[in-house]
Amino acid sequence: MNRYKSYNRKNLFIIVVCIILVVFFLIGRLIYLMVFASDEYAERAQDLHERERSIKAERGTIYDRNGTIIATNKPVSTISVIHNQIKDPEGVIKALSNALGLSEEAVRKRVEKYSSIERIKSNVDKETADYIRNLSLDGVMVDEDYKRFYPYSSLASKVLGFTGSDNQGIIGLEVEYDEYLQGVDGTILTLTTAHGIEIEDAAENRIEPIPGNSLYLSLDVNIQTYAEQAATKVMKAKNANNVSLIVMNPQNGEIYALVNVPEFDLNSPYKFTTELSQLYAGVDLTSAEKNTILNNMWRNPCISDTYEPGSTFKIITATAALEEKVVTLNDSFYCPGYKVVEDRRIRCHKTSGHGAETFVDGIKNSCNPVFMELGARVGAEKFYEYFDRLGLTKKTGVDLPGEANSIKHKLENVGAVELATMSFGQSFQITPLQLLAAASAVVNGGTLVTPHFGVEIANAEGTIIKKLKYETEENVISKQTSETMKSLLEAVVAEGTGKRAYLPGFRIGGKTATSEKLPRRSGKYISSFIGFAPANDPQVIAIVLIDEPQGIYYGGTIAAPVIKEVFDNILPYLGIEPVYSEKEIIENDIGTYEIPDLVNMSEEEVKKVLEAYPVGEVYYSGEGDTVVEQFPLPGEVVERNSGLILYLE
Repeated sequence: MNRYKSYNRKNLFIIVVCIILVVFFLIGRLIYLMVFASDEYAERAQDLHERERSIKAERGTIYDRNGTIIATNKPVSTISVIHNQIKDPEGVIKALSNALGLSEEAVRKRVEKYSSIERIKSNVDKETADYIRNLSLDGVMVDEDYKRFYPYSSLASKVLGFTGSDNQGIIGLEVEYDEYLQGVDGTILTLTTAHGIEIEDAAENRIEPIPGNSLYLSLDVNIQTYAEQAATKVMKAKNANNVSLIVMNPQNGEIYALVNVPEFDLNSPYKFTTELSQLYAGVDLTSAEKNTILNNMWRNPCISDTYEPGSTFKIITATAALEEKVVTLNDSFYCPGYKVVEDRRIRCHKTSGHGAETFVDGIKNSCNPVFMELGARVGAEKFYEYFDRLGLTKKTGVDLPGEANSIKHKLENVGAVELATMSFGQSFQITPLQLLAAASAVVNGGTLVTPHFGVEIANAEGTIIKKLKYETEENVISKQTSETMKSLLEAVVAEGTGKRAYLPGFRIGGKTATSEKLPRRSGKYISSFIGFAPANDPQVIAIVLIDEPQGIYYGGTIAAPVIKEVFDNILPYLGIEPVYSEKEIIENDIGTYEIPDLVNMSEEEVKKVLEAYPVGEVYYSGEGDTVVEQFPLPGEVVERNSGLILYLE
């Protein structure tokens, strides 16, 4: 009996202890929930009774170098539905289907989906959004949004790039500077019941969005326009696949224009260009095929594609030879139309040969045997050193995604034949922008610059918050070699293969090229020209590539005139005024003169006086034999060969 009582006491004790422990645990848990975790659970409770809708932030504006807007936003709306609040599902489905141009099946899937909020369509124009808002449909939300808009449509399309439906950058500068351009989305918090139905007359909690920063570029809308017009003109005239053209400041690497025609419409980036539409008319493309075509349409060949530069690369070979002092301006060469290297006969573009010529003549004639000899004198190891010095073994660092790098033989695999062909621009590949950067260093005094578009970042109020900086490398070649090369390349335009780039009044230097595409003997070429001005103090440098021109394909014949046309438009625009030599004035009837005073003279006297002036057609009006009025007025300065109107009484 005593043993039984003792056993019960133990059990009772254990039960009491357990109860006390449970009580303490519950008290401790209650204290934790009420004191230490109160904020967290209050937030959770709030979340159960709040619905969150985002307010899109306005993306930063992109400006050209003159402050012209080239990428901005236009207000649109996003149409969404809240399942629990829809009172007339069929009415909502029919109304949204009609207003948004969607099938009833597509809208029904969204309307009948049980979720807190379901998006029906984004980027809805203001007129349509206002119409839907005025329908006052229960459960239909019309929220403000922004859509990227490009005022110049296709201008610089492969540079600017575009954004997706979420307003994030996809290609080009839009993705490169996305972290600056993107803003911070805001939110609208709406109180709801436990069943997810919004409480009427409950105040909304609104967190305002923060707009993105703006980007200022070196790109110039006017120069880009001139360049695109010139590139499009030659593409159509020569029925070429495409034309690439870059215009840059060789002193600091600021890119004024970068063209890849045909360009595409930035406001409809998934729509084929006219050329592609014609090419694939009637072709049933798969999604994968269409995506491949679109990716190629968006591709930027100036930075993403490599090519054999051909004779424009002779700028680098000549520079290396001068720097290494293995040639002088008066060195003599002989070109029979070819040069034998080991067991190969490598021809000159002039198969009959240039005969005896100096180094200067070799550059003006773009003579392959001369440059093969220079390459041999420099040697493979030193030749590769200049590849490195002039930035041709690495990416330029341009602020665009997708840049390619050069492709060349390993040094140990470069024999006499490889060195000979490399010396005139074959057997390796570089990008057009790499060559432009290297040539800039040759003519700017020896500084390797980083080509770029971005100049500075500003906040939504217009205050500059960051000036963008880029690497430079000085003294990659000597100033003496740079001065010599500028003079030699000016002679190429004045007297050599680049004479079709000559512009009276402007000192222009440059180099032509006609590169045969692989495989050899395919009959397909890239015609190119690189030019700079003024030759004595370069402020602008440009390169053009014409891919597979039909008919005449020589760079000096069809590419040089493109740069001439661009320079003719942009040099005065950049404040570079023509200075005519006496020879140019005589040969081209260029210049101005001051109109003499012809009033009170007879027609015969007028003719005698005007013999000393470069006057164009003279038109006599009225009766009589004495001049009483004249246009332009006496003393006015006009262009040579401007006409005169004389009124006689």
